[in-house]
Amino acid sequence: MQIKFYGVRGSIPTPGVDTQRYGGNTPCVLLTSQNGQRLILDSGTGIRLLGQELLADTADLVLLLSHNHWDHIQGFPFFAPAYQAERSIRIIPGNTLNGQHQAILQQMSGEFFPVAPEQLAATIRITPVIEDQWQLGDFQIQRCRLNHPGSGSAYRITADGQTLAYVTDNELFPPEQELTSRGQWLEFVEGVDVLIHDGQYLEADMPTKLGWGHSLVSQAVVLAKEAQVKKLVIFSHDPDRSDQQLDQLALQFSGQQPEVLMAREGMELWC
Repeated sequence: MQIKFYGVRGSIPTPGVDTQRYGGNTPCVLLTSQNGQRLILDSGTGIRLLGQELLADTADLVLLLSHNHWDHIQGFPFFAPAYQAERSIRIIPGNTLNGQHQAILQQMSGEFFPVAPEQLAATIRITPVIEDQWQLGDFQIQRCRLNHPGSGSAYRITADGQTLAYVTDNELFPPEQELTSRGQWLEFVEGVDVLIHDGQYLEADMPTKLGWGHSLVSQAVVLAKEAQVKKLVIFSHDPDRSDQQLDQLALQFSGQQPEVLMAREGMELWC
């Protein structure tokens, strides 16, 4: 299974000289199985670049959303395959508390966007999934609830005998409602080959941002160690985190087990 990152920033896009190397686009990750089947995780602004690459064919696409906050859906109106008449796109929304499954298209309604969703040329289907475990082509998918305002879904995905956990926008120690306990997180990510986990905050950000639905980098590292994860990728970088600061974090956790990487646009991993 190939993993490629197209957007790694949390909350808001951050173009500029201080974020050029790690990237300023909001979340989007592409998984590709050995058979060539694709699964897109989230539709932040990074999906625009992915869409340009996908124009070469008209194969069916599946978009798996974690939740409906702007930084995870705002790229879809600029996703070029949505304007291809021969294309079919299935969108599976996250398991949010309010169940607003149409949010990704509703952002294009009224005065919010010049192209209405019904004007998109592709065949677009929004298909919520009731089960917490299902098979999607080459991908076996399991999900659990995020500790994040409005919640959403984390995913454990297996293909080609390898397993990835995608846990973005998740607070490991929320001060109030805990939808998934730390013990449950340990079980959910146990032994995965790659864990992509929220690491938006540092100790210096607290307690101001406690309860905002994100984890400390250090908390994600401890979780990965205790769950015997093989590789940890820190994701959803804070909009104020510069390339230099991310370099310093990478250096701080270098040489540890498991290996700790800072997610970067264009980065490719195989698991």
